[in-house]
Amino acid sequence: MTVLIFLLVYVALALGHVPGFKVDRTGATLVGAIAMIAVGSITDKAAWSAIDYQTIGLLFGLMVVSGAFVVSGFYAWTADKVASLDVSPPVLLALLIVTGGTLSALLTNDVVMVAMTPLLVAITLSRGLNPTPFLLGFCFAANTGSAATLIGSPQNMIAAQALGASFSDFLKVALVPAVLSLPIVWSVVTFLYRGKWHMAQTPGTPLVQTAPAIAAFDRVETLKAAIVTAVVIAAFVFSTWPRELIALSAAAVMLVNRRISSKQVMSTVDGNLLILLAGLFVVNAALAQTGLPEKLVHDLKSAGLDFTNPSMLFLAVSALSNVVGNNPAVMLLASFLPHSGNVDGLIAALALGTGFSSNMIVFGSLAGIIVVEQAAAKGVTITLGEFCRAGIPVSIACMALALAWITFLGISA
Repeated sequence: MTVLIFLLVYVALALGHVPGFKVDRTGATLVGAIAMIAVGSITDKAAWSAIDYQTIGLLFGLMVVSGAFVVSGFYAWTADKVASLDVSPPVLLALLIVTGGTLSALLTNDVVMVAMTPLLVAITLSRGLNPTPFLLGFCFAANTGSAATLIGSPQNMIAAQALGASFSDFLKVALVPAVLSLPIVWSVVTFLYRGKWHMAQTPGTPLVQTAPAIAAFDRVETLKAAIVTAVVIAAFVFSTWPRELIALSAAAVMLVNRRISSKQVMSTVDGNLLILLAGLFVVNAALAQTGLPEKLVHDLKSAGLDFTNPSMLFLAVSALSNVVGNNPAVMLLASFLPHSGNVDGLIAALALGTGFSSNMIVFGSLAGIIVVEQAAAKGVTITLGEFCRAGIPVSIACMALALAWITFLGISA
């Protein structure tokens, strides 16, 4: 029963829903966790203990801080300023890629995508531009750029907690390839969309020419959020305080406000993702109690697949990320990794493997799902084929870069 429940949960993660039911990924993991308790695979007390409150607290706190930039109008202001520049489409794409990569490295990439996607659609359409290359470039850059730092994505936070890696540890092994990935994204997207920068006007359907309504930009709140973010990063780098307490303290500072209600800031927090992660902690812990994961890892190692080898771990997590998603992939593999030896290589493998491979298909990352779904809500259709047409070459080129970098880390370790 334990194995069956585990497999059903991960099938739902791969498909995006439970076959035959309107149950999404979050619902599936929650039902799976409850089922594990109900059938006796894990006790209720052990289930609560299995949930890594440090990872959940870290992610929640940083979501609140990132959400403060949303309600202050910073993202809207940034999108308007960048997309309104009088530059050629390839230059505009480059600016958006740098913006997406930078914002995602400093703030949670999923929040950045949620805030920026509808704005980019509206602004590009108002200029008569084809939104697709700009949305794809921004999405790809958000995924690869987020690999640079511990706070760039949920899976980075999970990996850091599992391996005991500091902010500095993460930065020194992931920053260089993350930065180098941005010109790769620009080159591929620019090549594929040469001559296709502008919207083809359908007879009887005039192009949108009206500039979108941009939310009021609150400089004071943005400055407050920027200061808090800088303090958080400094505390991560220079202090030994628990990271989750730093993030939660920062969230508390952002919620105490006389100008913006805490309800507004809290509305930006992705509660579904937090519940999904909590459910996965329970489901994975229940399976771990059977002893099967350890046996499987031992058998795979005997067959030549050693997850302590950074290159092999990179390929494994890259493949798994495109099946079940990057967060579940890291959670599944991280518990079997050592906290000593070539930890730098393991950190790079997890961060770059999930960040660089997740552009291959739409459901390889939450950012990909967000950009496709929100673009569709605005009347812009990005098909699976079109996403893959750009995402596959971007991913392959970036993954080749990552493997070369991981090999270099192994040589210089």
